[in-house]
Amino acid sequence: MTFSALRIDRSETAGYQCQLEQLDESALPEGDVTVRVAYSTLNYKDSLAITGRSPVVRRFPMVPGIDLVGTVEHSSHPAWMAGDAVILNGWGVGETHWGGLAQRARLQGDWLVALPTAFSPAQAMAIGTAGYTAMLCVLALERQGIQPDRGPVVVTGAAGGVGSVAVALLARLGYSVTAVTGRPAEADYLRQLGATEVLDRAEFATPGKPLGKERWAAAVDSVGSQTLANICAQMRYRGVVAACGLAGGMDLPATVVPFILRGVTLVGVDSVMCPLPERQAAWQRLARDLDPALLALMTHEIGLSEAIPAAAELLAGRVRGRLVVDVNR
Repeated sequence: MTFSALRIDRSETAGYQCQLEQLDESALPEGDVTVRVAYSTLNYKDSLAITGRSPVVRRFPMVPGIDLVGTVEHSSHPAWMAGDAVILNGWGVGETHWGGLAQRARLQGDWLVALPTAFSPAQAMAIGTAGYTAMLCVLALERQGIQPDRGPVVVTGAAGGVGSVAVALLARLGYSVTAVTGRPAEADYLRQLGATEVLDRAEFATPGKPLGKERWAAAVDSVGSQTLANICAQMRYRGVVAACGLAGGMDLPATVVPFILRGVTLVGVDSVMCPLPERQAAWQRLARDLDPALLALMTHEIGLSEAIPAAAELLAGRVRGRLVVDVNR
């Protein structure tokens, strides 16, 4: 049986290439669960892999795609049986193990989470790793005691995938949300998601004081670099920052001053290797706390053949919210 997939390979003659190909099912990697994929997504990491702009891919050839949702076809894993609807996020899929931008995937059953009945397969991928990461950030803030009455929460990279879901989640939970974006034209969109204030990213992009005016009780940051440094400097006493991305860079040109004078907490949030119980808790909370009606607002659906050109658009910052990939068209 053959199936359609994006396939990345490299050679001395052809260089680094990503192409839509027909592959034989016998080529699938080892795993104890085979999934018929319905939808995948296009994330920042997927776009880096497809374009080759960063060494995301660790093994060649590789099928990219860190997300997928589909139906179990075959399973030797005790937790899953044929017909089960499942989600996969992370675990190095699309980097060291063939991923979701294909019509078939063979995976380890320990990586899978049951699709919540609150969501259709397409809605689950409208959430995807970005939304699941946003929920992990909200859970991190809650564990640190951040409740709506503590004060406003700022979300950077707000028009992107993580940011869009974070704004929607926090607003529905009763927080006053300030959205930071480099795309002023998306202000109305962010207010529709629940933001009470929208600020230009330029305000945070240049070096500021080691300690600024106290503004935020908490933050969700997917940008890193100078933006994260400035956010930390503007936190209120005992504020909490959940950091989950590096779209602006891997560096952190900050000082220890906010941490030792204001007791600021910087929490790192990892979605790739997050333990299964925390994944399950995040998806349960998404089913409870995310308004499904907002998913259509933040989502654009494309076919598998459109994913390659869309990757360049995403890296250029010209994509709002989430890109859902229908792998069967």
